Amino acid sequence: MNNFGLLVVDKPVGPTSHQVVSLVRKGTGIRKVGHAGTLDPRASGVLVLCLGAATRLSEYLSCSQKQYEAVVRFGSATRTYDAEGDITYETGVAPKKSEIIAALPSFTGEIEQIPPPFSAIKVKGHKAYELARAGKIVKLEPRKVTIYRLEVGSYHPPDLSLRIECSAGTYIRSIAHDLGKQLRTGAYLAGLRRIKAGPFTLKDATPLAMLEVGLIVENWEQYVIPAIKALPDFPLIEVNEEEVSKIRNGHRIVTKENAQGLARAVGADGELVAVLKAVEDGTLWHPHKVFIG
Repeated sequence: MNNFGLLVVDKPVGPTSHQVVSLVRKGTGIRKVGHAGTLDPRASGVLVLCLGAATRLSEYLSCSQKQYEAVVRFGSATRTYDAEGDITYETGVAPKKSEIIAALPSFTGEIEQIPPPFSAIKVKGHKAYELARAGKIVKLEPRKVTIYRLEVGSYHPPDLSLRIECSAGTYIRSIAHDLGKQLRTGAYLAGLRRIKAGPFTLKDATPLAMLEVGLIVENWEQYVIPAIKALPDFPLIEVNEEEVSKIRNGHRIVTKENAQGLARAVGADGELVAVLKAVEDGTLWHPHKVFIG
């Protein structure tokens, strides 16, 4: 059984990320399954699942850049900043495309963003959405996020298509809400599709329905992506059997040249052995995360 690798799923609108994880855990029999960045039930697209020891890669994948295709609907605002919430403000007005384009620069680069009150952020030990549903006023602190690209697609008032490339932790619902607030028309997020998460795009993703069939007929392993593909920006270090043995036992190995930062150690079979960290002025590789027993 291939219990070390990644499953990149094209999640449809409806199920939660946790439900997809539970489905895969049950269908594969692999106890350790996690996702590398949640996707809301109303959103579709790329959901990266880590299997077995590959769950230790989730911290890198969760922090990676994301790309989305979003539909922003102008004319009203909602409590949840999306189509599920009650309307809190309504104008029935859609701005001109030129007004939208003029407003977008203030939403690009490093910005401070206040998360939606209906989010999973903890406030005094409680999730914000739990407090909001209980009718309590939720005040969340702004957080810094980076919007690398914000591109207008089609515009059929009141619906605007946006392509967004952003840092992890960015709330697309807040972008929609804040854009409507700045243009004084109101707006909320009407649709969202994640098209890229870290190095993985929709081309790498298996539709959830197809994966479900694979789980039933027990040929799901064909969809597993090797863990070595998770960190393409990390240098690749080939290690021999002696070095693999040292890494397995937590010992450092000598670098062939002055090294910096993190790297992937790969064995003769092409499998990911460990994530290494350069130490001692780049003369040694320290086993930072080891994936072999």
